[in-house]
This record gives sequence, structure tokens and C-alpha cells, in this order.
Amino acid sequence: MTVMVAVPDSPEGAAALAAAAAEAELLDTDLVAVNLALIPLDTSAVPSTVKLTVLEREGRSDRAPVDAVLADIDEYGAQRLVIGVKRRSPVGKALLGSVSQRLLLESPVPVLAVKLNDERD
Repeated sequence: MTVMVAVPDSPEGAAALAAAAAEAELLDTDLVAVNLALIPLDTSAVPSTVKLTVLEREGRSDRAPVDAVLADIDEYGAQRLVIGVKRRSPVGKALLGSVSQRLLLESPVPVLAVKLNDERD
């Protein structure tokens, strides 16, 4: 089994990476991190006991983020996907697409959606 995580350069991305590392450690499996940012991924929060593979994007002309993650799920045989999500209003969800929303809808494997603690809850 492989756990895959989509990691944008955001607090949600950091939360998703931490949750994915915990999931991989719990399941005693490897972790594949798809870095959706154009800067190197900070993996310092991933325990050394987790076998980690980082897939870096090569620039803005590299595949669209959703297409990259979906292709990588197939290529690496991932059986679970972890993503970070933001709180959005119903209007925001209707008018604006998001990488997380598309991955939730199009992923061929179960998705663990992680959201940051919100003081409004």
C-alpha cells in the first residue's frame, strides 16, 4: 500500500503532509508527496521511519496539478490520497474550482481531506 499526498505551498499543504506522514506510519507503508509548489518541499516534519518519495514539479509548464496527482496515483499505485482543504463559502465553491475539490471528485482512490483548526467552529 502507498499513501500519496498533494502538497501545495500553504498551511493546508503542511497539514496534509503531516497527516499523510501519520497515516503512512500508522499503516506501516511508504509515502509519496507530490509537491505542487514551485519551491522545494520542506519534509522536516516527516518522521525518519517513513519511507518518503518526493515528486517535484519542473515549472509552471509542467502538468496541471490535478492531472499530475491523478497520473501519479496510477503510476505509483497509491491506495489512499491525502489533501488539505480550505473553508469556502457555498458561493465560492460554486463559482471557483479548486485543486482539492477536483481531487475529491475525480480521485480513483479514497481521499483523506484535512482541514486546519478553525476558531469559528
